[in-house]
Amino acid sequence: MSAPPKTILDVSPEEAEAIREAVRRADLSRLGEGYTLAGPEHVAGLVDFLSDPAVSDPIYDLPRPLTYENVAAWLEDAERLRQAGEALLVVAADQDGRIWLYSWFSVWPDRSAAEIAGAHRADHQNAGLGKAGAARSFNWMFETLGVRLVCVTAAIDNVRSARVIEAAGFVAMGERDGVRPDGSIRRSLYWEMTRDAW
Repeated sequence: MSAPPKTILDVSPEEAEAIREAVRRADLSRLGEGYTLAGPEHVAGLVDFLSDPAVSDPIYDLPRPLTYENVAAWLEDAERLRQAGEALLVVAADQDGRIWLYSWFSVWPDRSAAEIAGAHRADHQNAGLGKAGAARSFNWMFETLGVRLVCVTAAIDNVRSARVIEAAGFVAMGERDGVRPDGSIRRSLYWEMTRDAW
């Protein structure tokens, strides 16, 4: 699962609570057209979307196996975390109603920090959407959620994500271990960006 950032900021209780409230009330319209909170109505679509290994294989913290029941439980957990002000699970669908993107925003209000993970459907990859969408997401995290630090990870061999992250100007901070839901470890590259630097 996602781990807090390496950098620890001094955060007042008031700032932390403001971030929690921003997560609970987040305006997703600034992320892009058609972005919405994932809910029970998206379970089947997410199972279909994530069943493509090109989408799901590089992502270490998805519920596995990718069954209807496991994805439904993941969405229930996402809603619980949203109400606590600690995460958002967002999806976007195409004109046919098929999910083509998901984003998971982990938030640590007491550290004024957030992380984004996610994926595009294979037919939307290499379409120039990655860099623009990532920049919009990073900006949204700083402005809408009000965090002062964003961190991101990518698998050691995930060259596509590393290019997007580095093009956005994130600072490489070595490697870290990601813990999968089954307890196994995935070694990841790790980057951070502060709001002032952004």
